[in-house]
Amino acid sequence: MSRFDSIKLIACDLDGTLLLNGAQRLQPETCKLIHRLRTEKGILFCAASGRQYANLRRLFEPIRDEIYYLCENGCLCYANDQRIYKETMDQNLARELIRDIMSTEGAEILISGENVHYLQPKDMSYYYHMRDVVRNDVTIVSDVLNIPEPYMKVSFYEKGGLHNVSRWQEKYAERCTVVPGQLEWLDMMPKGVNKASGLVHILNYLNIKPEECMAIGDNDNDREMLELTGIPAAVKSAKPEIREITAIETDTVEHLFEKILSA
Repeated sequence: MSRFDSIKLIACDLDGTLLLNGAQRLQPETCKLIHRLRTEKGILFCAASGRQYANLRRLFEPIRDEIYYLCENGCLCYANDQRIYKETMDQNLARELIRDIMSTEGAEILISGENVHYLQPKDMSYYYHMRDVVRNDVTIVSDVLNIPEPYMKVSFYEKGGLHNVSRWQEKYAERCTVVPGQLEWLDMMPKGVNKASGLVHILNYLNIKPEECMAIGDNDNDREMLELTGIPAAVKSAKPEIREITAIETDTVEHLFEKILSA
């Protein structure tokens, strides 16, 4: 009996895990492998990411209606193109974070709405990066303190890398979830919201137990999701402290999928 036989769903991080080395497109075979996992093994797939829903559907275009979506690091979850969970941040706290980010030199802000990300760029190259490279649905506003919907996730981007993560964690971690994403991103969500809390809603929707789920990740914002699931896995390029809590390592996610299919 293979250790993969109990898996009913795979929840996989994107940036740094499925998308390696800054890639913004999936490998040609990725969607085919995910489709085969469902049709040959009965294993469902969930994209578990800090990215927005529209961005993820574009990434997984060939199979976009076959998979599940954990978006915005757990603030928003979709199944069968229907929202099954949404979490918003305390508006006063969100505005405090926004003022702090906007006054931080070199930091560009990103506000997550349900269908669009709001920007107030200090440098227009940031807007073009988010629109044309990352391929988010984005809109520029004159004042991010006055967007037309509640705040979900408040993030900032520092080109070239984050400079002082500990400062933000020390100041805000008691009031909200503060986690670095990839090298240049810091995300802040409502307190207690993370990929594990979002995944629980998807698992409940599908009537799947956490021990019947594999999670794959690489970074701090994947930790709770990895600890929740029965088979935690990491790519070899993951942070050492993340690799320490996983049962499986793989050079690429696609190679792990091939092993599961051949088991």
